[in-house]
Amino acid sequence: MKLKHLILGIITFLPGLNKFKAKGTGGTGSARYCYSVWLRHMVLAKKNGLNPYPEVVAELGPGDSLGIGMAALISGCKRYFAFDVIEHSNTEKNLQIFDELVSLFQNRAAIPGEEEFPEVKPYLDDYNFPADIYDEGRLSHALGKSRLRKIRTAVGLPPGAESLLSCKTSWYDEHALEKESVDMIYSQAVLEHIDDLRNAYRAMRLWLKPEGYISHQIDFKSHGTADEWNGHWMYSDLMWKLMRGKRPYLINREPHSAHLAILKEQGFKLLCDKKIQSKSNYTLDDLSQRFKSITSEDLITSGAFIQAIRIG
Repeated sequence: MKLKHLILGIITFLPGLNKFKAKGTGGTGSARYCYSVWLRHMVLAKKNGLNPYPEVVAELGPGDSLGIGMAALISGCKRYFAFDVIEHSNTEKNLQIFDELVSLFQNRAAIPGEEEFPEVKPYLDDYNFPADIYDEGRLSHALGKSRLRKIRTAVGLPPGAESLLSCKTSWYDEHALEKESVDMIYSQAVLEHIDDLRNAYRAMRLWLKPEGYISHQIDFKSHGTADEWNGHWMYSDLMWKLMRGKRPYLINREPHSAHLAILKEQGFKLLCDKKIQSKSNYTLDDLSQRFKSITSEDLITSGAFIQAIRIG
């Protein structure tokens, strides 16, 4: 057990010491990272028969910048909503990343791959610029000077401003967006931090247009709370409560099969499930009582990229 996390959790219960200070989340502070993530989601959307040209997109947990969403807008999307429990990004950083992203698209840069970002999933078979998705006609229109000026202006507006780019901190509220108004909802290593997954997927389905889809990379690892990647399933609920403390988020500890079950329950059809499997030094019998019923495949599934379409 990581004693540090237990101590940090307990401290948050103490009067006067329970103020949570948000720290950077990493990743999205780099334009190349954001460019890579967005294009990976689009390449696999096309491969799985989904629309690679969503007009309205929503992102859960953008992190240190709105970079992935800005990549979406630059590539042709018309509206972007960002949802996070805490505001991490700042306008100056967003504008810098925006300019770098424009340059990457203008140069039809290859997708930064495993050598540059070995921990970023999903992996692709081909990291060349996806010219089959963004042909010259489509990209020339998307990169028009007046269009880019309009997006850049929106990036510079206050976070809550209603424009083609909007930031919200109440995404868990099903009324945060108009019903059936979004073409695509995506996230990158975020869903493992959401406590109420059932209502999260329910809200996503309400926001999506008929035939709209979700695209999520999910990390099931312990995030440093244990020595083994799946050691967080060894802790009892009481121990985990102490480790979590009063922090607004940590990880929810839900395994891969839980996401698939909720997807089906909430009216989604799974189209893609790219699992990442890692060796487990534990057996199911070693786990705490709550997790003894997970599947043997869950025990070795450390991550997954899922895409699913709304049905009905």
